[in-house]
Amino acid sequence: MRIFIVIALTFILCQAQAIRPQPATAQNEPQTFINATIHTGDGEVLNHAMMVTEAGRITYLGEYNSARQQGQVTDVNQQHLYPGFILSNTNLGLTEVDAINASVDFKETGQLNPNVRSAVAYNADSMRIPPMRFNGILLAQVVPVGGLVSGSSSIMQLDAWNWDDALVKSDDGLHVNWPSQWTKKFDFSTFSMKLEQDKNHQDKVTQIKTLFNDARVANDANNLKLSAVASVFNDDKQVFIHANTPKAIIESIEFFQSLKIDPILVTDSAALPVLEFIAAAKIPVIVTSVHDLPERSDSPLEEPYVIAAKLIKAGVLTAITYPGSMSSRNLAFTAGTVATQGIDKNTALQLITLNPAKILNIDTDYGSLAVNKSATFFISSGDALDMSGQKLQAAYIDGRQIDLAGKQQKLYKRYQQKYQLAE
Repeated sequence: MRIFIVIALTFILCQAQAIRPQPATAQNEPQTFINATIHTGDGEVLNHAMMVTEAGRITYLGEYNSARQQGQVTDVNQQHLYPGFILSNTNLGLTEVDAINASVDFKETGQLNPNVRSAVAYNADSMRIPPMRFNGILLAQVVPVGGLVSGSSSIMQLDAWNWDDALVKSDDGLHVNWPSQWTKKFDFSTFSMKLEQDKNHQDKVTQIKTLFNDARVANDANNLKLSAVASVFNDDKQVFIHANTPKAIIESIEFFQSLKIDPILVTDSAALPVLEFIAAAKIPVIVTSVHDLPERSDSPLEEPYVIAAKLIKAGVLTAITYPGSMSSRNLAFTAGTVATQGIDKNTALQLITLNPAKILNIDTDYGSLAVNKSATFFISSGDALDMSGQKLQAAYIDGRQIDLAGKQQKLYKRYQQKYQLAE
C-alpha cells in the first residue's frame, strides 16, 4: 500500500508541474480574416471569403470586401475556418486521474441527486482540456453521472481561470438514467457476456416517477431535491434521458411527455429498433458511441457508424459525442466516420457544431458562424474531420486568441530540437 501511495503522489506531483496555458484576455481591437475557406457550420462553405470580428462577435461574413476590413488583417491563405466544436455529455473537468479517487468528482453517492451541480466542481485547470482545444473542441457540456438522477449539467467554454469564468450556460439540463430491465454482465464461468434481469427495475422506475410527480405539485424552496426538479416544469432546465434499451427509450419518453416535458435522448444503437417512435415523438438525440463495437453478435459491423445518419434521414435533430473525456479529442474524427455513411461532410460537421448548439439551446451565440454570433472558431490547414488533415493554426473563443500549446506540444518541440527534426 505504501508503494502505491508513493507512486500516486509522484504522478500527481508531475501533473502539478505541468501548468496549463494562461487564459487569453478579451479582444481589444477588430480583426479581419481574408482568403479563407469558411465552413459556417450550417451546411454552407464560403470560398475565398472574409470574416471580421470585433468585441468577441462576428461583424462581417461573406465575400472579400476591402471596405469592410478592420484592425489587424490575417491572410488565412485558403486554409479552413470552422466554428468551435461542441463536446456534449462529457465529464471533462470533473476527473483528472480516474484511478485516484481524490481527483474524481463526477459522481455522488445515492440514487436521486437532482440537486448536484456539475458547474461548481468543474476544474478549469484540468490537464485534459488543452488536448481538446488543440483538436478544435472549444465548448463542452459537463455532465455528472451515476444513480437514477445524476444532477444538472452546465455548458463551459474551455479557456477560463475558474468555473465561474468558464460558464456559458449554468444548469442547462437535468440528467436521468432510465433503468433497463435487462443488463449485460460478464460471466466469469463462461468468460462471456450474458443478460441478467434487474429484479429492482420497477422499483427504480417508480423512484424516478415519484420524484418528478412530487416536484410538479410541491412548492417547497427548502427542499433542494424537489426545487432542482421543479425547474424543468417552467422551462428553466431541460431533461436529458440516458437510456440504453429500446424499451427504456419508449417508457421514458412516454412518461416525460405525459408530464408535458419534451426530453432529449442520450443513447446509442438502442435507438435503431425504435427509430420511427423517436421521430414521431420529435425528440432530439445525442449519439454517445460512434467508434464502438456492434451491440449484438449478429449486427452488422458498421452499425455504430450508421446510427446518426439514419436518425438524420428520419428527420431527427441529431448530435454526436464521445464517451468520457480521456479520448474525447477524437470527436471530430467520429463525425468524419459518420460522413462515410451516406451523408455529406457539411451535414456531418453539423453533428458537432450547430446541432448540439440547438439541442443545448445555445445556438443564438454558438454552433455556427454568422453575423452577430460569438467569434468562437479555429483555423485548420486541412480538413478538420480527417485525422490526416486536421492541424490547427489558431483558435479563438469569443474573439480571444487562445494558447494552443499544451504538454504534448511542448514535448514535441523539446524532442524535435533534440533530434533536429524538420517541422
